[in-house]
Amino acid sequence: MPQPAQTAERGTPRGPSAPFRPGPLGRLGGWSFRRRGLTVLLWLLAIGIAFAASAAFGAKYTADYSAPGSDSQQAQQLLARDYPGQAGDTISVVVRANGPVTTDAARAEVADLLRRMAAVPHVRSVDDPYGPRGAVSANASTALGVLHLDVDNAPDMPNADTDRLLDLARNPGGGLQVHLGGKSVQQAEQGAIGSEGIGMAAAAVILMITFGSVVAAGLPLLTALGGLAVSALLLPALAALMPVPDWSTSLAAMLGIGVGIDYVLLLITRYREWLAEGLAPQAATVAALDTAGRAVLVAGLTVVTSMLGLFTMGLTFMRGAAFAAIVSVLVVLAAAGTLFPALLGYLAPHLDRLRLPRLGRRGAGPAPAAAPAREGGRWHRWSRFVQRHRVLAAIGGTAVLLALAAPFLDVRFGFPDAGNDPAGRSNRIAYDTVTTAFGAGSNGPLVLIAEPPGGAGAAVPALRELAAAVRATDGVVSVSPLQPSADGRTVLFTAVPSTGPQATATEDLVRRLRDRVIPAYARGLHVHVGGATATAIDSSDNIAGRIPLLIGGVVAMSMVLLLAAFRSVVVALKAAAMNLLSVAASYGVVALVLQGGPMGRLIGIDTPTPLPAFVPVLTFAVLFGLSMDYEVFLVSRMREAWLTSTDNAESIVSGLASTARVITAAAAIMVAVFAAFVPAPDLPIKLIGVGMGSAILIDATLVRLLLVPAVMHLLGRANWWIPAWLDRLIPQLHIEGHADHYRRAADAADATEASGRAGVAEDAGPAVRALEPQG
Repeated sequence: MPQPAQTAERGTPRGPSAPFRPGPLGRLGGWSFRRRGLTVLLWLLAIGIAFAASAAFGAKYTADYSAPGSDSQQAQQLLARDYPGQAGDTISVVVRANGPVTTDAARAEVADLLRRMAAVPHVRSVDDPYGPRGAVSANASTALGVLHLDVDNAPDMPNADTDRLLDLARNPGGGLQVHLGGKSVQQAEQGAIGSEGIGMAAAAVILMITFGSVVAAGLPLLTALGGLAVSALLLPALAALMPVPDWSTSLAAMLGIGVGIDYVLLLITRYREWLAEGLAPQAATVAALDTAGRAVLVAGLTVVTSMLGLFTMGLTFMRGAAFAAIVSVLVVLAAAGTLFPALLGYLAPHLDRLRLPRLGRRGAGPAPAAAPAREGGRWHRWSRFVQRHRVLAAIGGTAVLLALAAPFLDVRFGFPDAGNDPAGRSNRIAYDTVTTAFGAGSNGPLVLIAEPPGGAGAAVPALRELAAAVRATDGVVSVSPLQPSADGRTVLFTAVPSTGPQATATEDLVRRLRDRVIPAYARGLHVHVGGATATAIDSSDNIAGRIPLLIGGVVAMSMVLLLAAFRSVVVALKAAAMNLLSVAASYGVVALVLQGGPMGRLIGIDTPTPLPAFVPVLTFAVLFGLSMDYEVFLVSRMREAWLTSTDNAESIVSGLASTARVITAAAAIMVAVFAAFVPAPDLPIKLIGVGMGSAILIDATLVRLLLVPAVMHLLGRANWWIPAWLDRLIPQLHIEGHADHYRRAADAADATEASGRAGVAEDAGPAVRALEPQG
């Protein structure tokens, strides 16, 4: 077994004649501290450039949720090519009257209403409820018409125009009751909340409680805001290069705010420790960037690596969301390495100004120098408790995680629809009314589109036979007449299922039509089954088939990064296993709220709701990276202590005691930021907020503060084992930095001050001067 202390210092010059030179991060931090004005000016310039790029090249956010090459995607492409009037977004117009809707008076009122709606911008055409493409219920209580829009996707429909349609529907006249349904209506009714602002406000409160000072609390917020300003302005320009879903802006904001504040929190904590060790502000800044900055860099790159795993899914909207998140993380990393030390240069003498009564103590921070590790300290006592009860802690922690994950076994995948909207909204009422009047399947008809090799004319008899076979299939209520395209290349008809879009029976019907009915009756015709329901089925199947690639790729890349960082096979394997457990536990929490019970109603989910398949995929990539952050923060301090003492037990105790407070504070901030997105009206964002918030809470408490140290105590010195051949193969990252050099520099500064020579720590001799390189 190689000696870790020697391994970590391989290639580092020894002896008094070898001058110490800080690493790149330390030199960058020192440069930014000294040239703080120029650094801040460069960040303001970056914001201006990002704004100009967004204004000049910014595009609308778009997303294609169909599975590449799927049957439903081919149907949608043919529909867009040959039936452009039906390929765009639509709004259902559901009409009820005090009496039958078929009276002359009701017809006249409906016609007048539709005429006024047709005059609203973006309404391309109207299907009259009483015409061949409309519908009237069997008891004549309800009529159903459709507004065809000239936009392909709901995000392209201005909410102001949808609101005009909703206003017309609220006051139709003639005793009519009119409700509108569709994605555009859902979007307009959802509105928006300032989740980003709520998250920042919550983080500010936690930081002020942690530091007890407005100035100290403001430093991480200012750094995160600087990074968020640049990344947010770059996203519209990114949308011009690739499809980027509109909800990715919220995802990027979540990550930018959360990791930006967390990373600076770790840096400022280490900065305070170096101040307490005896270094002056500039030297302490260099030391913080050269030690904790390395952990921050590895943590950020781990998040980026995890997000790169989304590229294995082969979905354009996943790539767009991944790019948005990666841009956000990289920008806040840059802010942590440059903007933070620059702001620190201005604020260092004033960190304890504007103190709040009874919050914190003078000079306090998340982890004042050596305070958490002192004998008798709260976190030191906790660390000793875990050491004494390591077997019980390991078994109990694992059991709790598995219990939390259990509800995920019963989760139902699918795309939520208007039936999952809050009660009382027009979109939900329209959905329920259609279900009552026409059957649940009317909310998700299947679109069948055929490509006859010899044109529509010659294929009509065969297509009529196919339509009759579809109509006779179990689970089909009705089939529309055949509709040839204008050029005769394709023929379209729809089939209405007897069950709703989310029902398992509807999924079975789609598979039965594709696998049995169409092959038996198509007779050489190319017939595709599409529509929103079929698209949701194909997308879920496509994602499920690629999940093993995502998990395998993300876990493998993260383990390689951890191997290079910690020079330990066991640490990498343990981190992967712990992260998978914490992610599974968060999935269980999400599955629990989706049941629509008391927990679901707390966040606005009052009906059993399916889980969009892309949500657990996306959250897995994000959470695996974020969980690694806390692993890096914790284990890097353990490794630093191990390299000094080679005492495994004491390294774990001191590493946990030294980081427990900062991990707790960082997790509280991250949970608050994610929780701010839970009230979001968009269900995927709501679920991502629930999943990520619960995962961070579980990971930073149950996993990092209990399970990880307990397992490491059980493993003993095997924690730091790496085969010699692998040690030579993997590059050195020196994640722990060269803390011993800075401690010697601090001791030299103290000795110089004590002897009355050279008055300030920055001029305390070669060891300290090396921390602040000139030029």
